[in-house]
Amino acid sequence: MGTREQKVAIVVFDGVKMLDVAGPAEVFATANLLGARYAVSYVSASGEPVSTSVGMRMPVDGRAADVAAPETVVVAGGDNLVTEPIPGDLVDAVRTLSPRTERLVSICTGSFVLAAAGLLDDRRATTHWQHAELLARAYPRVRVEPDALFVEDGQVFTSAGVSAGIDLSLALVERDHGADLARSVARQLVVYMQRTGGQSQFSAPLRVRPPRTVELRELVGLVAAEPALDHGAAALSARVGVSTRQLTRLFTTELGTTPARFVEQIRLDHAKTLLDGGHGVEESAREAGFGSAETMRRTFVARLGISPAAYRHRFRSTHGAAG
Repeated sequence: MGTREQKVAIVVFDGVKMLDVAGPAEVFATANLLGARYAVSYVSASGEPVSTSVGMRMPVDGRAADVAAPETVVVAGGDNLVTEPIPGDLVDAVRTLSPRTERLVSICTGSFVLAAAGLLDDRRATTHWQHAELLARAYPRVRVEPDALFVEDGQVFTSAGVSAGIDLSLALVERDHGADLARSVARQLVVYMQRTGGQSQFSAPLRVRPPRTVELRELVGLVAAEPALDHGAAALSARVGVSTRQLTRLFTTELGTTPARFVEQIRLDHAKTLLDGGHGVEESAREAGFGSAETMRRTFVARLGISPAAYRHRFRSTHGAAG
């Protein structure tokens, strides 16, 4: 474990989302209790205190431009970054810090500041799913990955909304000090260590609006809770007392997909979670309802372009997932 002090500068501004600041800060502070040496400071473009999303006034340690050479710069997010013009002094401050740091990190909509500064041009990046389309439209040179928890491209790291900043911060601690210390931090904070960068921001049931039909809503809940049950067209139709044709029409109208496609996505999400947690391919296929490892393999290759075994190897820790 390294003992070199690592300076972390968190860039804040009026309207900054408090959890985007506190989440990463708590990860680094907890890591310090376990042997790391992160020196966290809070800076604004002007060096003046800022008002946060929860109405609390937040003091800062100084101007962003005065930070000499931080190993890590974290740009927090805020709702106003997508509803109002991004302040020019904030963009300039981040652009000034960029060449001085070893890694540049954004939390949630902080990616918009990086993009405005030209720091995401021709890079892969993510942000909160709700604003991913806007990021791609406003900054066409950014290769937006709307469904990732966090993305690494060179020395630039971007994360999805709110709690994904904790996932990314844990990944950075793991990179700096190893998986054991990062896992201990996760335990201390009572958060999951398995949420890797390649995971989806949300599971299949959350990708679609809740069904209006009560029976369909209950059916969707059952599939998500028990993916290994028989969820063939006949079984699903019998559960809600409609014909298979009517069931397909309900799924298409309310969820924009077919019953088979929806069940397959649920099982894929469930299998990914099992593999992320260290379960074997055969066990994951059985628990997720695929029936056989070969059926699951074909689904993984078709949907993700990668086999379950390769997925498990690539995403078994936070360190390997972001790239």
